[in-house]
Amino acid sequence: MSDTNAPATTGGTAGGPAGAGTPGTPGTRPPVVIPRHAWQALIVLLAGMFMALLDTTIVNVALPTIRESLNASEATLSWIISGYALAFGLALIPAGRLGDRIGHKWVFFTGLALFTLASLACGLAQNDLQMIIARVVQGLAGGIFVPAVTAVIQLVFPPQARGKAFAIMGSVIGVSTALGPILGGLIIQAFGDENGWRLVFWVNLPIGIVALVAAVFMLPSGAERDPNKASSGIDFVGLVLLSGGLVALLVPLIEGQDQGWPLWTYLTLALGAVLLVAFGAWEVAYTRRGRSPLVPPHLFSHPAFSGGVVLALVYFAAFTSIFFTISILWQAGLGHTALESGLVSIPFAIGNIVGASQSNRLAQRLGRTVLVIGVTLVTIGLIWIYLALLLIGPSITNWELLPPLLIAGLGSGFFIAPNAQFIVATVDRAEAGAASGVVGVMQRVGAATGIAVIGSVLFGNLVVTGPGKDALASAFTSAATDAMAVSAAFSVLALLLVFVLPKRVDARF
Repeated sequence: MSDTNAPATTGGTAGGPAGAGTPGTPGTRPPVVIPRHAWQALIVLLAGMFMALLDTTIVNVALPTIRESLNASEATLSWIISGYALAFGLALIPAGRLGDRIGHKWVFFTGLALFTLASLACGLAQNDLQMIIARVVQGLAGGIFVPAVTAVIQLVFPPQARGKAFAIMGSVIGVSTALGPILGGLIIQAFGDENGWRLVFWVNLPIGIVALVAAVFMLPSGAERDPNKASSGIDFVGLVLLSGGLVALLVPLIEGQDQGWPLWTYLTLALGAVLLVAFGAWEVAYTRRGRSPLVPPHLFSHPAFSGGVVLALVYFAAFTSIFFTISILWQAGLGHTALESGLVSIPFAIGNIVGASQSNRLAQRLGRTVLVIGVTLVTIGLIWIYLALLLIGPSITNWELLPPLLIAGLGSGFFIAPNAQFIVATVDRAEAGAASGVVGVMQRVGAATGIAVIGSVLFGNLVVTGPGKDALASAFTSAATDAMAVSAAFSVLALLLVFVLPKRVDARF
């Protein structure tokens, strides 16, 4: 899954009228000098970003082997993905503000160290509970250090060079998410089911250790704090209310089907709704006291922003769940290897990289239309996959999925990179930073919610009617078809919501 928290920064020269040049050379601009320490810092920062985003996709192909090795429940598989995404999202805003206050260098270091240790713990897990706890801590740690990546880039790179830095970051995001399923499949194929899934997590250890040592020496101390934002406090009460509300909603969505929807699941859903209402009331009261809330209420006075936030949630619910469904079907249902499951994702990865590489240029030329095209292609791809599962059944191969996954990947690439920029453009320029943080959180919440809902549909409709591989394959294919229908429905809703966004983005955003 791609990260979209990077600000919409262009590579144009800041300041001065167009055409201004250096004395004696009219019409030319002085060359941009990028400090050496800025490039060194970028290498360290992107090593961390690579790890965080690799773990959003590499784990998908390991889910069936984790299930067998730990005798894990279906709910545990959903928690492995949802818990990571939710914890990641909830940490983004407070971690960014903490970095502004005490220094982004050491917030990055702390988060990366915790992420590395949590990766070790994931690989050492002996049961469901240990795995879920370690995975949630890993997501929390990722949410702690990722905001420092974009913050430090803005602080150490000159304005004229930030576009280049963020373009490199975008390439790393694309490569890490595309590499995840293939690398995971290769590791499990090479080391076997029992040890392979543990090494899927431990691949982070050498990267993390090297990045931690490099961070001490290569992240410049002069870029630790942003003095313009250091006065922002952290809304701990708001964070507790928001976290409690979202967890209260996710727990019954993930556990309800497994438990047979007892009374406590409905009561917990009601509690989640109450906590979210209390969160909204607290944010309003906190703002009136002149404090800096976790989610500024006035952002939602812009109807287009409210629609854009729902769009972010729904879209990420749609596309994040695709390979959760396919990985489990391909291995647990159809009996393919983890490597074969990883290979299925290649068309989507290729399309995603191609689409993302062209999305900025197309957004400048076509405006919102590039988002419409992107979500349309994703919707076509998901409906195509649904129909292929429905009509072909258990005999489906990766060749039948190649065209729709390529189309969906291309559309996702068109949408992922510029979508936050268009959503943020619905608010005033002074509110852009806060809006960007909210969008980032909602993307992660959408991913967590999507996996919770899709997992409930997938395992809730899984009914094996007889012995043998054929009955198992038919049951998993039928359940995966229902799950893919829900993913496609999310995508259709996202397509309708795209039209709330502005047709063009002001260059200031």
